[in-house]
Amino acid sequence: MKVLILGSGVIGVTSAYFLAEAGHEVTVIDRQPGPALETSFANAGEISPGYSSPWAGPGVPVKALKWLTMKHGPLVIRPGFDRHMWSWMLKMLRNCTAERYAVNKSRMVPVAEYSRDVLKALRSTTNIAYDERAKGTLQLFRTQKQLDSIGGDVEVLKQTGVPFEVLDPEGCIAAEPGLGAVREKFVGGLRLPGDETGDCQMFTERLAEIATAAGVKFEYGVTLTGIETAQGKVTGVTTSAGPGRADAYVMALGSYSPIWMRKLGQPIPVYPVKGYSITVPIVNASAAPESTIMDETYKIAITRLGDRIRVGGTAEISGYNLSLNDARRDTLIHSVTDLFPAAGDISKATFWTGQRPMTPDGPPIIGLSKYANLYLNTGHGTLGWTMSCGSARVLADIMSGRAPDIDASALGPQRYAA
Repeated sequence: MKVLILGSGVIGVTSAYFLAEAGHEVTVIDRQPGPALETSFANAGEISPGYSSPWAGPGVPVKALKWLTMKHGPLVIRPGFDRHMWSWMLKMLRNCTAERYAVNKSRMVPVAEYSRDVLKALRSTTNIAYDERAKGTLQLFRTQKQLDSIGGDVEVLKQTGVPFEVLDPEGCIAAEPGLGAVREKFVGGLRLPGDETGDCQMFTERLAEIATAAGVKFEYGVTLTGIETAQGKVTGVTTSAGPGRADAYVMALGSYSPIWMRKLGQPIPVYPVKGYSITVPIVNASAAPESTIMDETYKIAITRLGDRIRVGGTAEISGYNLSLNDARRDTLIHSVTDLFPAAGDISKATFWTGQRPMTPDGPPIIGLSKYANLYLNTGHGTLGWTMSCGSARVLADIMSGRAPDIDASALGPQRYAA
């Protein structure tokens, strides 16, 4: 079967690899000059299945009001006259109940855990390298109130069989020795030893090379201009390089997927939530993080990537806006220098922003659209890197007429039909 994939971020490239592995003839188009040059370019570097949780949960509306007033708060809302923004936020608020949180998290963790296993197998068969580490994630709590509130997450981790450790300060320092210099700044942590880290852009570029060697065609610098349909099927696309035809199509355009799905008459509740990162060269390896530390107060991830530290965070709801905001950089610098003051050279930090494609309930959208040959793989939010390989393998199985290894029935766009 000829498959045309729209988008060459980590979701599009992993989809291409696993579809080619399943025997399909695959072409990928992207407007950028290469893979992983938008949202996949400089994310936080986490592969954190155990930390796969919906943003919408009980207590979040009250917390959001507090975050909006914090100098270094994790949430920024820049309201505009975009009805899709307001609709998405209202849908998210409706998911802020204990019952919906439990359901949504139970849908996210299995695909994330599966994705990590698929990535391990891929690494074994291809020897792909991407500054990877397998040393876990440490969610760090600065206050006792934060530590006391983890019961719900711990229960879900138990139910889904995800290994975890609740640590006192000395346990946190044992896992992350670089925290020893700031012992007084935290009260404990929740460690997920099965989590990994890695450079998403490096992985995507190298997997694209492997996929190319396997026969996948990548057409870069090609802008999608139209999608043609007839009799319940996609019949082709129009692009800046001319028409494109295939037997099946994959929508993997991240935050731009909902724009095209609205044009196709099947709106999906995906909205861009802007994130920021800085990348800091390490000058003192012993004072740097070993893996990923989640600074719970500021919702910032601090990750070791080879000889660099990637610091990522902030949820900014401001539409399709890629301007860099100095206040957000200051927040990232504050978090990393507060916890790892001697680790990196902040004067040489590079600053980046990207748009995470978020669903209001949390799980991604993977499966068949209302068109008989158009499939979706989008809406992964902050977990695109974490869920990429598993999502792609599930999609390849669905498109090949095989039952996926995990139950993906609740991940399709049909869950929004009501």
